Amino acid sequence: MTESPRTTPTEPAPGVGRALPGSAPGSPRARIRERALALGFDAVGFAPARLGAEARNHLAEFLSRGFHGDMGWLAAKADRRGDPQVLWSEARSIVALGLSYAPGGDPLRLLAQPRRGLISVYAQGRDYHDVLKARLRLLARWMADAFRCGAKIFVDTAPVMEKPVAERAGIGWQGKHTNLVSRAHGSWLFLGEVYTTLELPPDEPHPDHCGTCRRCLDVCPTAAFPAPYRLDARRCISYLTIEHKGPIDRALRPLMGNRIYGCDDCLAVCPWNKFARATGEADLMPRIELTAPRLADLAELDDAGFRSLFSGSPIKRIGRDRFVRNVLIALGNSGERARAPSAERRLDDPSPLVRGAAVWALSRLLGEDDFARLRARRLERERHPAVREEWAEAGRR
Repeated sequence: MTESPRTTPTEPAPGVGRALPGSAPGSPRARIRERALALGFDAVGFAPARLGAEARNHLAEFLSRGFHGDMGWLAAKADRRGDPQVLWSEARSIVALGLSYAPGGDPLRLLAQPRRGLISVYAQGRDYHDVLKARLRLLARWMADAFRCGAKIFVDTAPVMEKPVAERAGIGWQGKHTNLVSRAHGSWLFLGEVYTTLELPPDEPHPDHCGTCRRCLDVCPTAAFPAPYRLDARRCISYLTIEHKGPIDRALRPLMGNRIYGCDDCLAVCPWNKFARATGEADLMPRIELTAPRLADLAELDDAGFRSLFSGSPIKRIGRDRFVRNVLIALGNSGERARAPSAERRLDDPSPLVRGAAVWALSRLLGEDDFARLRARRLERERHPAVREEWAEAGRR
């Protein structure tokens, strides 16, 4: 029988763990926890500044199988990522911190609205890197002043294995979808760390409470999990729409639906989400224009329009061309012929990446004869080999 959160002990109050030696009121550990919660963090834990062999072995296996795709920076900094001491040899403890971004409604509701683009919950508000860094800096400065210690902050832009650190610090466990799961906050935690020269009593590592549940594995549209606790990023929609720079594998495009930035499916179905409260953080609340944007409008974005719409958003980091590529794939998946003019206008786009995606979208939206006539008119004007290949492949449908 699938394990349910109902069968587990009641979650302690956020940020509160079991009493440990050195964690009595007034101790450095207790004061750091109190300060972190006062700064608005939802989860706090303490870990030694080292990782076990299991985390390093998982990273090595991930890289050796090529599951990282074209995220070359993962391999380039594997030594620093797998060992906090390589990152900063003076660190003795890590303060692991979590900030909830739990949504207030069903994050998958737009899957039934093919004219709208689905943006991952985490990207609908302000860039979480900015929000986390500001609070981490405040906590690190306070620690340095209060305890005369060294302190450095990290978020996921640095080579830190955040999820194994958070698991070791007792905040949650890495679920079968490889993301962190919390009994209090479900699968909706942003993570950050303060490395410090202080020797702080660590929390007990969090046990795994996934049981036999496999909802996150079964819901994945592209079958990106070759096994529980293993992710092949090359098939993950979040990777494809955010990290991948080139044309997306043609076999995977129909499976993306209207997901245009990230994918929340495996997070959203986690049964532990029932305990998560919707975030009240103003900076993390969804911007209304990003909750259900029209694909036809997004397809018209030029660079200036893209930068204006996504100012302060993590989406801005991928650039206009990759984003419009994603939008055109979603248009093609809409199955609505009325969306064809939006895609056809992109055949004259300066970006070959965009033009290629437009070709594919039109091959899905137009009838066979209409597409053949369009191909006959446009192919001779196209000089970029990748776009010509898109016309050739679409012509073989």
